[in-house]
Amino acid sequence: MPATSERRNDIKESQPMPVDTELEHLPAALRWREWMGRIEAVIFAASEPVTREILARVVGKSCNIDLIIDDIRDELRGRPYELVSVAGAWQHRTRKNYADAIRAATGQGADSSAGRSLSQLENLVLMCIAYFQPITRAELSSFFGKEVSRDLIGVLRSQDFIASGPRSPTQGAPYTYVTTRTFMSHFGLNTLRDLPDFDALEDAGLLSKEKLLAGESPFGLLGGEDPSDGEPSGVEEIGQTE
Repeated sequence: MPATSERRNDIKESQPMPVDTELEHLPAALRWREWMGRIEAVIFAASEPVTREILARVVGKSCNIDLIIDDIRDELRGRPYELVSVAGAWQHRTRKNYADAIRAATGQGADSSAGRSLSQLENLVLMCIAYFQPITRAELSSFFGKEVSRDLIGVLRSQDFIASGPRSPTQGAPYTYVTTRTFMSHFGLNTLRDLPDFDALEDAGLLSKEKLLAGESPFGLLGGEDPSDGEPSGVEEIGQTE
């Protein structure tokens, strides 16, 4: 059966070549250096944050990935890019103090992987989902005092910032919404615990529902630019009406 034989050959050729992960033939120092190089190369080549499970494919069982990451970070000190933890994974990113230079040269920010910029209203709804997830569209509408449209939710879903969560135990069992790994990557969060503490912001008088509805967002406290910068203040409508 020639056709079957050809298919088997194709499958063989498509499978990745095995990699010697243990490197027992190398002295300990050279083995560690090779593991560092492999991990940095995999992260550098990836378009998304790389998980521990993926990195484990190229290093030995005795390799401590966290220590490898620490050593790579030490070597990158003073470089215009760094290795950051994002949603439990790792990613190379340009340092924020070079954002203006990158924007001047390319017209884009340091992180240009996302789609179009979100509007102020979209950012505020996204912020509410981040803090109060899982949350339904009706609960979001109640928070803002106006209906949050399906169109606006669709925009956040199309950029993979939110996804459907568990159904709410309320009448009709509507879907809830939760944030995604893409959301965490976009805002440089390793876990949701890295969000500015909402209660602490309220207690300090830095944030309130009135301030949110006026267009203020705690996302600017994450160390990057406030996504609402340059947008007019005031929430007049929450997406397209249905």
